[in-house]
Amino acid sequence: MSDLSTMPQTQSFSGARTEPSYKWWVVVMLWFVCFFNYADRQSITALFPLLQKEFGFDDLQLGWIVPAFAWVYAGFSLPTGLVVDRLSRKNVILCACIVWSAFTLGTAFCGGFAAFIVVRALTGLGETFYFPASLSLLSDYHSRNTRSRALSWHQSAVYAGTILGSWISARLAESLGWRMPFYLFGPIGIVLAVILFAYLHEPRRGAADAADSEAMAAHAPGAASLPVKETLLIIFRTPVVLLLMLAFVAANFVAVIFLTWTPTFLVKKFGFSLSAAGLNGTIYIHLASALAVPAAGFLADRMSRRFPGGRMAVQAIGLVVGALFVFLVGRTSTVTTLILSMTLFGICKGFYDSGIFASVYDAVEPRARGTVAGLMNTVGWGGGALGPLFVGLVTKFGHKPTPVENMSDAIAFCGLIYLVAAALVLLAIYLFSKPSSAPLSLRATTRS
Repeated sequence: MSDLSTMPQTQSFSGARTEPSYKWWVVVMLWFVCFFNYADRQSITALFPLLQKEFGFDDLQLGWIVPAFAWVYAGFSLPTGLVVDRLSRKNVILCACIVWSAFTLGTAFCGGFAAFIVVRALTGLGETFYFPASLSLLSDYHSRNTRSRALSWHQSAVYAGTILGSWISARLAESLGWRMPFYLFGPIGIVLAVILFAYLHEPRRGAADAADSEAMAAHAPGAASLPVKETLLIIFRTPVVLLLMLAFVAANFVAVIFLTWTPTFLVKKFGFSLSAAGLNGTIYIHLASALAVPAAGFLADRMSRRFPGGRMAVQAIGLVVGALFVFLVGRTSTVTTLILSMTLFGICKGFYDSGIFASVYDAVEPRARGTVAGLMNTVGWGGGALGPLFVGLVTKFGHKPTPVENMSDAIAFCGLIYLVAAALVLLAIYLFSKPSSAPLSLRATTRS
């Protein structure tokens, strides 16, 4: 692939590139920003055993470090979504990258439990701007015919950042100390953001949807921002959106548990080394997800043309099947079954993740997309942050003879949570498939 300097320089009067290939270059550029977004947040969980050794943290204290990030991330997501719908998304994305990268670097200077809580919370504040802004921007370069594919390829950076962030952190920490990963990731993110100020451009809001269908004429590209009250009413008066949000809470509850506790689980239950746990705890799940999500996105784009709930149907399949493998991860006592279960769970997770935001965007107009993405993150991460605490509490106070047996039970229980998420998505499909529920643009372009 040629470098960014080879991209055509044609621009529209709005400042956005108009050549067809540029919309995919946007995916590439944001892929790298998203990679560091997740590498920065994931790096610390691979270091939990070292933090326990140096600072004497117990499992419950470690269980608070991720929620410190997640609850700030969740609490500010709705306000940042409202900001994103009113300011340049390009500037929001890149300035946020600089801020969270600076706090990632600051993690290396933490000297105790309180410092970790504060710095990780501030990292969450910086990162909370990214997804509402980036997904809204991508949706204005990609119409519903390519939106699932674009967001799925972007989503693959989540898995790559999770895998490599955890593994690189563990390898560096084993040889150079736990602070070294933060010395590396923070400055790289700052440099990346500075470079992309020259290449990333802001599209007009709703441009892709307006080109997709004459039915979107009422939401012309570049139309004035909606008042805050009207934006929120659009979201909260759409039952499909509310159901998908609740499903995201349940699915993210499980996802955050796996992000947080899998490396420690492998060390304590299966005797993995720190670096092996950091790699194996992420690579099977997230590499499988990364490989599955583009295929799921392609399938979702195809199915969305067949019937309005097509994207959601792909998600529901992932949740229903994935519940079994989540249960097996917690219950198995053999490494072979563990690895197979994590891999198959990862594939199923990729199917769900392919439509997290694309499905919601089918149900709301373009001018409310930053806000709805922010609100999704608010409820998803606010509820999801309870997952690590749940595991920490069960591990410490459960009724089994050993902490690792309690941790196993807590992880196995997550299979039931996945089934709850599946039920919510299936109900959303039922409501969305009613002719009166699908947006006008979707009804106009969906084939029978």
